[in-house]
Amino acid sequence: MLEAEMSNPTYPRHRTRRGVLTGSAAALGVAALPAWTLPRSHGGLEVLALLDAAGPFPWKSAAAFPDATTDDWARAKRLDPAAFGPDDGWNLVFRCFAVRRPGGRVTLVDTGVGPEGSPASSWAPVPGRLPDALSEVGIAVSDVERVVLTHLHEDHYGWAVLPDGTPMFPDARYVVQHAEVASLDAGSSSISYVVDPLRRAGQLHEVQGRVRVPAAGGSLTLLPTPGHTVGHQSVLVEGGRRRILITGDVLVHAVQLAAPEVSYALEADPATARRSRLALLELARERRALLATAHLNHPFIEPR
Repeated sequence: MLEAEMSNPTYPRHRTRRGVLTGSAAALGVAALPAWTLPRSHGGLEVLALLDAAGPFPWKSAAAFPDATTDDWARAKRLDPAAFGPDDGWNLVFRCFAVRRPGGRVTLVDTGVGPEGSPASSWAPVPGRLPDALSEVGIAVSDVERVVLTHLHEDHYGWAVLPDGTPMFPDARYVVQHAEVASLDAGSSSISYVVDPLRRAGQLHEVQGRVRVPAAGGSLTLLPTPGHTVGHQSVLVEGGRRRILITGDVLVHAVQLAAPEVSYALEADPATARRSRLALLELARERRALLATAHLNHPFIEPR
């Protein structure tokens, strides 16, 4: 059963993050059943948005986006009212995307907050439900041939490995930008939890810059979009009913869609992140691509 099927979707009119996220998808009015899907064109690619978790962020919205004006917030609230909780709260979801090609093989983009005990456990609503969400849309772990990690923040790599360090997807190549790995501190949990286990398994694949990955029915292009982190990347999917731009954390809140110049307080390099955001939105408009977002309350959004 699908949460929704969208043939013509529109948007309705880290430094490490700490604290405790409480609540649930249901409490935020976000359906917990498995996916929004963009149906494939004949012989093309299918993009599914998989909900891993949802909850209120520990920071107040104004603290997270200190540059936003009253007008920016008003526009953002019209775009994504579910993001706004009481007392300036920020409600967000944690979403992954599956790109399924003819024959059933899958590229997974990001792996959510992970199980209890993952590095995100100190602040995120674990355990995430990605394994169930995959099962509910008929994706087995053995179907996943590639995992693209947009960046190495805890809420994006949580299910990359199991608690014992075994890669969750045994047949997958895990793809990350070399710059992202090279920027990590030696004691980072990203290294001990995900990078080292994937290297030991021979499944970590570091790339540099823009990379096009041909696939039956279309292609995926890895696009460097630095700023949120040094080696952040987004993914352009071509070959379905619409082009899709999977944004990662280039956009983390609707206020950055309403006013793309607005910075997020936890961006590693706000000026670079702003340039990446503006360039990605321009690319989406040029290519008539929908934005596929990790943290906004609707997964597929028309660029503005």
